[in-house]
Amino acid sequence: MKVSAFFLVSVLAASASAEPDRTPNIGPREKRDFLFAENEVVRVGIDREMGASLTHLSWAGYRKNTVNIHDPGRLIQQSYYAGHPLDRTAEGQSPSWVPWAWNPIQGGGVGSWARVTVFEKKDDGNLYAETIPKLWDMPDEEAAATMRQWTGFEPDIPNAVVVQCELECRREEGDRWGPAVPRHQELPALYFTRNFSIFRSYLGRGEWREEAHSMGPPWGRSEPPLKVMACFNPQGQGVAVFSPTATEHWNFGPHGRGNSSEAMDASCVHLAPIGKVKLGPKSTLRYRYWIVVGAEDEIVAAVDELIARYREEEFTLTNP
Repeated sequence: MKVSAFFLVSVLAASASAEPDRTPNIGPREKRDFLFAENEVVRVGIDREMGASLTHLSWAGYRKNTVNIHDPGRLIQQSYYAGHPLDRTAEGQSPSWVPWAWNPIQGGGVGSWARVTVFEKKDDGNLYAETIPKLWDMPDEEAAATMRQWTGFEPDIPNAVVVQCELECRREEGDRWGPAVPRHQELPALYFTRNFSIFRSYLGRGEWREEAHSMGPPWGRSEPPLKVMACFNPQGQGVAVFSPTATEHWNFGPHGRGNSSEAMDASCVHLAPIGKVKLGPKSTLRYRYWIVVGAEDEIVAAVDELIARYREEEFTLTNP
């Protein structure tokens, strides 16, 4: 994403890195269609009008929504990059994103929200959705892809949400974006309210490393050794992300000033575990990540168990 709405993006150059802020705020649609999964601790929700991205996260110790939903580039969502950057100015490409690679976004593109084709709550209480993403750089262009997402709770860890993501690419072979090239991928992209601006990397055994960065973008970088980073508010409530399939650095940082707790505000904080993946025209990528909430001791107990269970987990990629 970028400027007023942003998104952590992979560099479209050989060095690959994250990019700035994304489009103007177009706000949520008037019609809203939500689904929620909840247990005795956590409430998590997806929004049909926002590409079935995760748009709500609250828990017993913090009742407000922590997800920033300012525009299609925020949210908690899938975002990918493939092929070579193109100048499509003559076709209406946003001047802010020229040239740009193939970049399907679950929330939507410049000035538009993505279309959801399946949106349901299963009998077991888990959420499932299928989304036709938008290409970020164009005003209203659907990507030749389908994103699928399963959202539920980790067994025996009530403060841990588990999300399984899938991208199925359906580009034409030999199209103008070209064959697979290594790109940094956000696994996933996460945006929270601005008051969760105390960043820490988990070191194990209940120990944390403080991470500081000035206002982004560009975002700060960290290499959490156990693939867990968290952002806390001044009252000690926090959101931790465990992404065992991340292979590179993590992007993080605050955006905008103040200490807002409002989900629609322009200011926010950002986290993104990064992995390097070569997505081809017909690739299918699958991975999982976990979101853990609560006070620090509650997060530590949960992430220690998750690390023991899943630290060796890898993403799967077919037709690279």
